[in-house]
Amino acid sequence: MPSAKGKGTWLGLRPVLSRYLDMPNDSTQKTLFIALSLCLACSIVVSTAAVVLKPKQVANRVLDRKQNIISVAGLQEQGKSVDELFEQVEQRLVDVRTGEYVERVDPESYDQRRAARDAGQSMRIPDEKDIAQIRNQARYAKVYLVRRGGRLDKIVLPVHGYGLWSTLYGFVALEADANTIYGLSFYEHAETPGLGGEVDNPGWKALWKGKKLADDDGKLRIGLAKGKVNPVARDAQFQVDGLAGATLTARGVTNLVRYWMGENGFGPYLEKLKTAEG
Repeated sequence: MPSAKGKGTWLGLRPVLSRYLDMPNDSTQKTLFIALSLCLACSIVVSTAAVVLKPKQVANRVLDRKQNIISVAGLQEQGKSVDELFEQVEQRLVDVRTGEYVERVDPESYDQRRAARDAGQSMRIPDEKDIAQIRNQARYAKVYLVRRGGRLDKIVLPVHGYGLWSTLYGFVALEADANTIYGLSFYEHAETPGLGGEVDNPGWKALWKGKKLADDDGKLRIGLAKGKVNPVARDAQFQVDGLAGATLTARGVTNLVRYWMGENGFGPYLEKLKTAEG
């Protein structure tokens, strides 16, 4: 049974509703009243749904992120859940300026994207160095380590950068030598399907396995070729087939990988890792 307060509120609104509802159907005032009422009702429904579903959406994003890390690191195993497989992954935070681990911040709760938007947790990238077009970079970045028998087996690093239409977010998995690529995968972008969107093609992603980031002198050489890679060419070990009809996306992928694997990204960390694990 409605409370006295609720009943009083309804009785207060009733004369107003009746006044508009009793108007002729072709009345401008009635049309506007009905339209505004529908807009208000729909906005309440949408807002309520957004609030109610937000925890589930966040959980799904976390699950999807874990799935991508598992996939790019080659940890898939039939019959095991994502959470079970992810237990093999060690999450750490790294200060990208020094390459040192950050112990005072919990990597589980750290939001790298949010940090990049916070002036106190990020740094502005000079235009001449911003080849990935990301503008602001979080001071700390997550890294994911996979060990086998106590020894480092895979390093999974988050990467992002601008393509043609969007920022591509993904992961690069490296072998323990911190120079050989095991896999690359993007989990979020808005590139053109069939063109730049071919970054999702399993066949193209498979081409990254075994490619080298840098040469013996430490110079970053990895990148997409113009067209197909000649397997006997001198630079074949550093090149991946280009994306037909998607020159700007291809250039963006090359730039984002080089940026994050270079001195302004994970370069200092990878150098320390080679020494520590060597």
